[in-house]
Amino acid sequence: MLIQHKETEHKGSFYVTEGDEVLAEMVYTMASPSKMIIEHTEVDDKLRGKNVGYQLVNHMVEYARVNNIKVIPLCPFTNSVFKKKPEYADVLFNK
Repeated sequence: MLIQHKETEHKGSFYVTEGDEVLAEMVYTMASPSKMIIEHTEVDDKLRGKNVGYQLVNHMVEYARVNNIKVIPLCPFTNSVFKKKPEYADVLFNK
């Protein structure tokens, strides 16, 4: 499954498409060049049960690591994944 990434000035998303339709998306805002706020994650019913939400989070974590970005997971789904995956703690923003 191809996870794509798009970014504008201070916003962006990691997403999965089928044709012209976005079937899964994780939306974020860049609070600073080194701080990403995950706002929302949504997966279409067509992809349920395929762990696409986890794949989006994993892709975002890899992006954050490569770009030295800390993550604030305001999205309830993403926050729950961070709690289940201690190996992602290195990108978690600590106040």
